[in-house]
Amino acid sequence: MRSLLRTPQVRDPALFRDISLVCAAGGVVGVSFGAISVAGGLPVWVPVVMSLVVYAGAAQFSAVGILLAGGGPFAAAATGLLLNTRNAAFSLAVADLLGPGRAARFVGAHLVTDETVAFALAQSDPVRRRVAFWASGLGLFAVWNVCVLAGALAGTALGDTATYGLDAAFPAVLAALVLPALRESPPVRRAALLGAAVALATTPVTPTGVPVLLALTGLVVWRASAGPKGSTDGRAS
Repeated sequence: MRSLLRTPQVRDPALFRDISLVCAAGGVVGVSFGAISVAGGLPVWVPVVMSLVVYAGAAQFSAVGILLAGGGPFAAAATGLLLNTRNAAFSLAVADLLGPGRAARFVGAHLVTDETVAFALAQSDPVRRRVAFWASGLGLFAVWNVCVLAGALAGTALGDTATYGLDAAFPAVLAALVLPALRESPPVRRAALLGAAVALATTPVTPTGVPVLLALTGLVVWRASAGPKGSTDGRAS
């Protein structure tokens, strides 16, 4: 980690500007999660502990939704696990960025999210990927948990956060992150289009979270286009 902090990429203003924007969007969603949880009747400690231990936005929202609707903890946990199975594929994509030590791999695995993987894979070389993963991962984890606590303490004071349209901030920022890769790589673009089509087609007939998993079928197209080395542009993925 010390050698990583000494790399020139750590001082890359553009990279950290993008990370800051994603952290800001994640903070908005975190405040919303904390406020919704407490406004629905859960004690403050539930969203706070969940954010520290589970750290998975979509899974947390789904689990809390089930709890507030009267479902049991086992149903909530099962739903969260289902939504987070996509992280298994994400982990394979960034496994080489976590470092050799057990502690680094344990912490890094906890930081694997849609955003950290998108940041890492958008970079042009292994060093930049590692910097982007750890910087975005640690930044998002800190901001998310602080904002969840703030939202939980605010309780019902914020009202319905969906009325502000804040729920659109996070997907918009994430889409902006992947646009460069879509423009530069036709195989990635085809895989993304297939995944999006599958997700849209299955959304009306499957439970929440399942369309995202089914969209991973687009990876089949990407792997077929990447060839035996798993790269679409000559670089190791």
